[in-house]
Amino acid sequence: MAGPKLSFKEMCATFDVTPRTLRYYEYIELLAPEKDGRSRLYGPRERARMTLILRGRRFGFSLEEIRQWLLIYEERGTQAQFQTFVDMADRQLDALAAQRTDLDATIDELKTLRDEVAENLT
Repeated sequence: MAGPKLSFKEMCATFDVTPRTLRYYEYIELLAPEKDGRSRLYGPRERARMTLILRGRRFGFSLEEIRQWLLIYEERGTQAQFQTFVDMADRQLDALAAQRTDLDATIDELKTLRDEVAENLT
């Protein structure tokens, strides 16, 4: 993910996030751009972290889980980070499976009720 450093505006556009979101990620120390006066510059490290943050959010991880996971790389290295990811992914997969089961039951119940009501209309 080499390349030129991105400005704040370019970073927002590249990752399709609002300025507020980007500032918040900096505030909670998920991102640490270089500062040049009032300008912020995002290099390859920050772009890679942003990719991981957005992917983690899509998978349903909390920002705190993502922050802790990113810290593991800095403190203990790649292997520890990978193992933590496997543990986090297992927990999230279990949670998503439970949500799917609940959603399927709700859909079935709604279909049944809808069909009963539709029959009474005729």
